[in-house]
Amino acid sequence: MSNRLTVAQGNTVCESARGRAKRRVQALHLARTLALTVIISALLVFSVELIVRGSLEQTLLFFQQPFRPGWTTVVIFALVLVFLDALLGRAHHALLLVAPLALLLAFIGHQKSLYLGDPLYPTDFLYARQIVELTPLLVRQRPMSAVFMAVGAIAAIAMLVYAWKFWRRRIPALSWRARITRLGLALPALVFFGSIMDYATFSWARDRLQIIPIMWDQKENYNSNGFAIAFALNVPMAKVLAPAGYSDKAIAAITRPEADAPVLPAEKPDIIIVMNESFWDPTRLPGIEITPDPIANVRSLESGHIFSPEFGGMTANVEFEALTGFSNAFLPYGSIPYQQYVRSPIPSLATFLKSEGYATKAIHPFGGWFWNRTPVYQAFGFDTFLSADNLPPLTSRGPLVSDKALTEEIIRQADATRDPFFIFTVTLQNHGPYEPNRYWDTSHTVSGNVSQTARDSVLSYAEGASDGDKGLARLIEWAKNRERPTVIAFFGDHLPPLGPVYIETGFMKDQVAPRKAPLPEMSLQHETPLVIWSNRTGPAENIGSISPAFLPLHVLKTAGISHPYYTGFLGGVREHFRVVDRNMLVTPNDEALPDWSRAKEIDPEIRDYRLLQYDMMFGKRHAAPEFFPETTGKPVPAT
Repeated sequence: MSNRLTVAQGNTVCESARGRAKRRVQALHLARTLALTVIISALLVFSVELIVRGSLEQTLLFFQQPFRPGWTTVVIFALVLVFLDALLGRAHHALLLVAPLALLLAFIGHQKSLYLGDPLYPTDFLYARQIVELTPLLVRQRPMSAVFMAVGAIAAIAMLVYAWKFWRRRIPALSWRARITRLGLALPALVFFGSIMDYATFSWARDRLQIIPIMWDQKENYNSNGFAIAFALNVPMAKVLAPAGYSDKAIAAITRPEADAPVLPAEKPDIIIVMNESFWDPTRLPGIEITPDPIANVRSLESGHIFSPEFGGMTANVEFEALTGFSNAFLPYGSIPYQQYVRSPIPSLATFLKSEGYATKAIHPFGGWFWNRTPVYQAFGFDTFLSADNLPPLTSRGPLVSDKALTEEIIRQADATRDPFFIFTVTLQNHGPYEPNRYWDTSHTVSGNVSQTARDSVLSYAEGASDGDKGLARLIEWAKNRERPTVIAFFGDHLPPLGPVYIETGFMKDQVAPRKAPLPEMSLQHETPLVIWSNRTGPAENIGSISPAFLPLHVLKTAGISHPYYTGFLGGVREHFRVVDRNMLVTPNDEALPDWSRAKEIDPEIRDYRLLQYDMMFGKRHAAPEFFPETTGKPVPAT
């Protein structure tokens, strides 16, 4: 009996020892796995930053400088890998998902920064379809690059599929205990990191981790915090916080316009606004001579310039300002109002003119989904939106619908409208990229001490700009022969994405313009020609260089129309500032006020402007009865 007891006790001791040894082995295995995961994460984060920054020196600095969260990013990546490994059931299996995705996003971010000057934002994926639809244009410009990328993508996908299957066959599955341990370690930590990524709220822990949201300067935000963390900080971008002091009393305290109701002439003038894609003066390129003058008509009629808030793209943001009189300066950096914020009726020129008996039409010869225009135009009050979905067939010049054909369609629509009308048109022909030999029947010559490729790109652009210029001349010729009063506004949305041409000619140091620079440099890189013309009074003069948000003011003034907001309130702001940009205010005397939004005290005109915009876009619309009476549904007296 005692022998049996002794044997049983020995077996228990052995089993206990074996259990402890097994747990030690499992613990050591987990520690080695976690250590390897951290090393893999460090290599992955380093690769991501190297791709995005395009500089080994800058990448090394990101990890070496203690006030940048490089190693915090490594820990976050490691936690993501551990968490996904637990779900997938294999050690390091998540790397096959996370690494390709992270590296692809880094590559896309680098390309966007290269061509548009901005980093990659989460909201950029809202218009992924736009990029897909424009792919044929990109392929035309770089056919061999497109072939290599397609082949590379196919090869990469094939390798990933093979690696995935190989990993599933050769690597042993994790035990349920190992998977639960990994989940218990990673999930609470990831929830913690997610909770501190709302830049609008202060976080002591985020501050200690050296994650400093720099939302007013996104280039510095991505440079300081790194690609992954800065990208995560921008996820809450859709949430727009009320300006300090916003309340019904604050809105009531805003100075009311002298005229409390719109006033129109007895004979209501027809209004046409043409926003011509990438229209600009290419003769501003140093050392480049273009003959004949590609924009001779616009030059002879020029009223001033639009100081575009964008460069090389983001047309919808310029359009938003031109139609609403609101400013992107008061919205989160990198946001796209058309995609994120226009979810219900928002007052615009179309809303106002429609309330006055105007037929309101928008025309753009591309898909109605592009930049979300179909629901946006409806929210803005347009009766009709004519897009590629419902326009009659229009002839193309080059790969896109020609400005000539679009101009004739504007005239056709106008002639068929009996009521006073407001027609807003966005052209398409001169959309970039500007590949050499875009047109076979060019009518211009380009000379200059630059490469043949650069000269050919400038020729493709100049030919398109010339067609836009001729389109304006045709509209004016038609309007001169009309009995009805007619106002025509014509402007470019932003400078064209000419890329290397800017560097070769010395126009800029980089392919894209900086967001922040001295006023002379900003003006050179953001101004596009503006014409406002009336068949009664001719071209408006001395408008200067203005933000597109002031376009409604000058168009309505030329038409002899007054409105509490568009000519009243905006007129008051215009007396103090001609440019309202998120990084700079510019007075009529050309005094620049950089970084105005970070000042302790904001100019009262700008404070009230921001309050009014927030109130009408996101707030309680306290300002509607007095500043936008057409939105209240009440009859408005007009004479």
